[in-house]
Amino acid sequence: MKPSNDSALNKFLKLESSGGIVLMLTATLAMIIANSPANSFYNLLLDTPVEVRIGQLEIAKPLLLWVNDGLMAVFFFLVGLELKRELVEGELSDPKNIVLPAIGAIGGMAVPALVYLYFNHDDPVSAAGWAIPAATDIAFALGVLSLLGSRVPISLKIFLTSLAIFDDIGAIVVIAIFYTSKVSLSALAFALLCIPVLFVLNCKRVSSRSPYLFIGLLMWVSMLKSGVHATLAGVILAVFIPMQAEDSSKPSPLKTWEHELHGLVAFLVLPVFAFANAGIDLRGVSSDVLFHDVPIGVALGLIVGKQVGIFGLCALAVLLKITKLPKDMNWGALYGVSALCGIGFTMSLFVGSLAFEETGVNLLFDERLGIIVGSLVSGAIGFIVLSVVLKAKASGDK
Repeated sequence: MKPSNDSALNKFLKLESSGGIVLMLTATLAMIIANSPANSFYNLLLDTPVEVRIGQLEIAKPLLLWVNDGLMAVFFFLVGLELKRELVEGELSDPKNIVLPAIGAIGGMAVPALVYLYFNHDDPVSAAGWAIPAATDIAFALGVLSLLGSRVPISLKIFLTSLAIFDDIGAIVVIAIFYTSKVSLSALAFALLCIPVLFVLNCKRVSSRSPYLFIGLLMWVSMLKSGVHATLAGVILAVFIPMQAEDSSKPSPLKTWEHELHGLVAFLVLPVFAFANAGIDLRGVSSDVLFHDVPIGVALGLIVGKQVGIFGLCALAVLLKITKLPKDMNWGALYGVSALCGIGFTMSLFVGSLAFEETGVNLLFDERLGIIVGSLVSGAIGFIVLSVVLKAKASGDK
């Protein structure tokens, strides 16, 4: 069984790394277009109104929000599938493998948020973005890590992946609690009524996708109308996808969906999201904008907060003998990964759109600028540190 598990993990990491490279290319393309004469067409595309109407039910949003509320629900559905599999039978099913990345994730969310609030606590509008630098983009981070090739030990990849999973759990909780608009109780009640139906389907281990997709769509629409962010419907739906089919000879429904969705999310959903959200026009930007409290707070939260939070709390836990470093990991590698986690990109952009959408004030340029700068610097620091550390380790092993 062990070789097959290793093979599956390697395929997953390889796919995520490739997805990270595609993300980089699409984000770069968005930046090029946004700073060219084609910028007006780029904005026109994102502002294109898209409307779906069935009787009295109407969903009318610009294309950008269909991407952020619709396509990203598919991303969160995949995140939910991965979380369930990891907790049931993956790396996180063993309590010994949970402690260090869980502690790192707590530090990696709390300290960046505090760094951001240090610069923005006196402005209630800007303070709403406190969770922006708390996120980690696993696809981007693994994409950078893949550039180091075979020198990267598997324990380092597992630690980074596990930490990002806990980071995703934290992001889901933050979105559910802090980034919901005025709630429509009737729409929310209808969404909650979908859960018992999903529970029954799960208990009967129904393998057919049709009922899950139908109930999931109803729940997404209801949550969209309720004011609770619609992407959470993807996570809830994933929880009720059965690990085993009613017929034990058939493959796992959850693993089958997870396998099939990886390519769709890595090479379509996230690149489209990056293209739609990463394009910022830097022409004519003054120093006042560059050094505004929002981009400074986001950038330093990702660069300094992630390193201090993850490395600091993990080091403290190891020194207090609460846990220990994984095999083939040393302090230098831990610091390099901590810096790499400062690549917030996709999740930071998503949280930023929710934070400043709630305030009604357009600070999207400021937060995007901070995210791009913070992610680029963090990626560069993490890559350089790991290059030196892993090269030295490889030389010492010879």
